[in-house]
Amino acid sequence: MQYLVSVIDDRTNSGTPEEMVAIDAFNEKLRAGGHWVFAAGLAAPSTATVIDGRGEQPIFTDGPFIESKEHMAGLWIIEAPDLDIALELMAEGSKACNRRLEVRPVLPPPASEA
Repeated sequence: MQYLVSVIDDRTNSGTPEEMVAIDAFNEKLRAGGHWVFAAGLAAPSTATVIDGRGEQPIFTDGPFIESKEHMAGLWIIEAPDLDIALELMAEGSKACNRRLEVRPVLPPPASEA
């Protein structure tokens, strides 16, 4: 099962050199354990564009869809057999990046109708 792990911060691109070393080591552990899928940092929420295409014409709005002091500053997508393993892994990830994390299961694709 895959999990989306959101890195929660009130700044963007704020990792110290020591944190970056710890994150790199943690990412290598994820790769070695077969848990790595993807990870990335995100630009500041002020660079976001919200798109609402539900009407006749899409509406584009600059900035985040909600105003908040904290935001999603980065993410991991990991593979783990169950939530307990994902939480155990990401407790270590939280320590490595020195940030709070939110772990959410990725929904499986809908069963194809054959």
